[in-house]
Amino acid sequence: MKLNIVVLDGDTLPKRPFHFDFPHTLTEYGQTAADETAARIKDAHIVITNKVVINRQHIADNPQLKLIAVAATGTNNIDLEAAKAAKVTVCNIRAYGNESVAEHAFMMMIALMRNLPAYQRDIAAEIWQNSPHFCHFGAPIRDLKGKTLAIFGRGNIGTTLATYAQAFGMKVIFGEHKHASAIREGYTAFNEAISSADVVSLHYPLTEQTADMISEKELQQMKPGAILINCGRGGLVNEHALIAALKYGQLGGAGVDVLTEEPPRNGNPLLKSRLPNLIVTPHIAWASTEAHNRLFDILSDNIHSFVGGNPKNVV
Repeated sequence: MKLNIVVLDGDTLPKRPFHFDFPHTLTEYGQTAADETAARIKDAHIVITNKVVINRQHIADNPQLKLIAVAATGTNNIDLEAAKAAKVTVCNIRAYGNESVAEHAFMMMIALMRNLPAYQRDIAAEIWQNSPHFCHFGAPIRDLKGKTLAIFGRGNIGTTLATYAQAFGMKVIFGEHKHASAIREGYTAFNEAISSADVVSLHYPLTEQTADMISEKELQQMKPGAILINCGRGGLVNEHALIAALKYGQLGGAGVDVLTEEPPRNGNPLLKSRLPNLIVTPHIAWASTEAHNRLFDILSDNIHSFVGGNPKNVV
């Protein structure tokens, strides 16, 4: 049987060709709008999607559909209940970007502790060039050694980041969930972790329980001058409260790789602020060349394993 494979948002994948060792047809789209999805997946046996939504109706209209291969870890764009009811297998990509995200978070942390963005701004404004001294000292510079890092999210990314921080002489604690009824062994209570840390790094998925986990109250609990890193999801942090904490000096800095709306077509307070103690990157913490290639390899392997009768990474 020849399987029809449709790629819905191939522009988000590495520029590598697929090589499948079974009879198939392959149709690739660079991107797919919501109103184009139904027509494009018609008659497909395997759908590859990164962020394009596959809803209940799409699944109901395609009884031939056998596999939805998600080219990411998150599967919130798939109606998993509908897929399960229709016996459509859903596979995702796991543990492909641990080092990439952890390194990105660490890069933001060390850059903010040493106020790199502020010094770059001063050089662009020719402040050093006009200084009467050999150096220009305009913002505090702090070492990582001896500082406390609170990590929220003890998965592969969080534990990888912990090893980097410990190598620099930091004390690492893992924060318990905000609304936890009990403190697990090896974890620190949420409020204690927030208030004792010099750096807080978020690596949670976005759920009802984690939405707005860092808002005005939590920001006020943090040490004056503390650093906040968010490489998890934009909705974990209240963006308006974060801007206020940075402007009024409660926080020493913040690094965010994720926003509440992506792409931010309707604007975002973090993008308008132009603050020297804020780093914003466009959701690329995961996107090292090495991670891109691991993702593609795992995606291909997921499809081959499913067709071979031994599905992997089933959600």
